[in-house]
Amino acid sequence: MITLTQNRWQHMAAQVLQKQDLLPQDALAILRCPDEELLSLMQAAYEVRRHYFGNRVKLNMIINAKSGLCPEDCGYCSQSIVSEAPIDKYAWLTKEKILEGAQESIRRKAGTYCIVASGRRPTDKEVRHVAEAVKEIRATTDLKICCCLGFLNEDQAGQLAEAGVHRYNHNLNTSKDHFSRITTTHQYEDRVDTVNQVKAAGISPCSGVIFGMGEREEEAVEMAFALRELGAESIPCNFLNSIEGTPLQGVKELTPVQCLKRLAMMRMVNPSAEIRIAGGREINLRSLQPLGLYAANSIFVGDYLTTDGQDQQSDWSMIEDLGFEIETCAL
Repeated sequence: MITLTQNRWQHMAAQVLQKQDLLPQDALAILRCPDEELLSLMQAAYEVRRHYFGNRVKLNMIINAKSGLCPEDCGYCSQSIVSEAPIDKYAWLTKEKILEGAQESIRRKAGTYCIVASGRRPTDKEVRHVAEAVKEIRATTDLKICCCLGFLNEDQAGQLAEAGVHRYNHNLNTSKDHFSRITTTHQYEDRVDTVNQVKAAGISPCSGVIFGMGEREEEAVEMAFALRELGAESIPCNFLNSIEGTPLQGVKELTPVQCLKRLAMMRMVNPSAEIRIAGGREINLRSLQPLGLYAANSIFVGDYLTTDGQDQQSDWSMIEDLGFEIETCAL
């Protein structure tokens, strides 16, 4: 017999599928879902996910095209100026290395190749370097290209669009009110401006969050609604991987069940967006990783920027074991 509380999540999913936007109090209720109702909640999130994406899973692969050497003080990041984490630091990879990464992306069955570079903002020369690589990749493959290079101006966004960049990532990371506790060298509004710049250039906006950095539940809800207002078409949901040597080292706030509730909340608030389980997936969701795909429809395959990811065969097997299928063209 279905209880009234179980019906609550199913009713919520039905509302979403009828194009009725959730209210913040609904999203907060998802985060506070009793643990014994978790499977009912994930079933409701799955109904929304299946409506928009079926049982397909999009794979994305990252290449760290420029590592470390960043003047920003983001407390979660091993590449920031305040980090003492022992990471590789190097200037831009050659165009040939970026092209090789595209072939590796194909080998890993990823439909989207993400070119990421540390730093506050790229120079015009650096944008041209990426644009040249993107043009060659697009001329010889069907890969979708996502770039994450920092703050952009209008001309730079236009150059990337002309080169064939499909998507640009610039995460909000946390809520507006919590932002100064995480980063002080730039403002929340700077990030919003860059997302708007890429939208104006005709590039699909990708913007997401990092859960588990000391935000309150209400602030986690605010993130989801801010991304909805911003029109983010792809939303990477990172879970803090607390790296030794960063200001947030030792922070470990989320359980696997709490991570699942956040994914379900993000799906319900942003029903038609690509919800991607991103950094920190392996160490935060742990054995519950497969359940995350009942809300999310995308993951990164392979390693992240400075941390290791799950091996690709394990990811492929996880998707297959669920009865899901890999979507090789990811946009």
